Amino acid sequence: MKDFWLSCGHHLTDREAGGGLAVSDEFVKAYLARPELKPPDEACAAERRLHAALLADPRRPVAAAEIAAIADADARENWQVMIAFRDRLLGHKTLEAAYLDLMRRGVDATPPLFLDQLVHVILRNALEGCEDPFVLRAGELFFRRQRMTLHQGALLAADDETIAGTGAMPLSPLVSMLGIPAGAAIDVLTDETAPGYWERSDRFDMALDLTVGRRGPAALGTAIERWVRHMLAVDIAVEPLRELRDVPLSWYVGLDAEGTAIGDALWRGEELDDRTRRRVAALFRLTFVAPGPAPGEDPVYLILAMNPDKVLRMKPQNLLTGLPARDRAALA
Repeated sequence: MKDFWLSCGHHLTDREAGGGLAVSDEFVKAYLARPELKPPDEACAAERRLHAALLADPRRPVAAAEIAAIADADARENWQVMIAFRDRLLGHKTLEAAYLDLMRRGVDATPPLFLDQLVHVILRNALEGCEDPFVLRAGELFFRRQRMTLHQGALLAADDETIAGTGAMPLSPLVSMLGIPAGAAIDVLTDETAPGYWERSDRFDMALDLTVGRRGPAALGTAIERWVRHMLAVDIAVEPLRELRDVPLSWYVGLDAEGTAIGDALWRGEELDDRTRRRVAALFRLTFVAPGPAPGEDPVYLILAMNPDKVLRMKPQNLLTGLPARDRAALA
């Protein structure tokens, strides 16, 4: 079986009997290796003591006074955020349960980067055994911002940070440890280039064709099916659509803020202008597979759209909070 997305840290976790990823000491230590938390040369003794103590025991309780004793204000804020996030993780048996709790109760001050990293490792678990590079590349939309462009009639999604030349920045400390090279050229994922995805999966340097009728939308639909099944224990079928015309839009989920706004407008019966229509990147019809939680209900329509700057920022949490499905009891 081929491996992929090593930088997410899935190899630092163990899979529980229910399929979720256990919150391991090694996984927490990966956050302590981040440059924001590793004490610089000029760090005070209190910060150095705290960092060393957590490396020795990542689960040890941290008193507010320990953080308050840190001299640098920015360092204090970083540690407050990190310890709050760590405690949210340690409060659950699995990373999946911790993520669901964050979505249900609110993310508070949790940095978006930390949420993306959780999605990265959880989706890696959900896609275990997948050997279709198109599905894996589509899965990158769940946790990586995309830059959309039209090229020779094709709608292409490319990693926004890679385009900006920062794709090799150590968003995860594991990226630096793995020695992933910078400055890699971007290729469009095709049948010819797909075999190279495996060795490039952590570089995020392959563009996905989301043109209607091609493999990209169907691959994204498969990734959505795997995500929902893994997180909510609900079987669904997701079918790409060319357009939304004459459909009962009784239930819809925006897969990002732009998609939600477009769905709201359609639900109110408003006509979309051509500029707004062009911002729709993908449409899907979701149906529950019997014996799902809501058999016989109208389909759920999924809308994914780019913003006016042609940036696409998918929110996979909307699939967990917006569907007429119960939460996965085994992860609670």
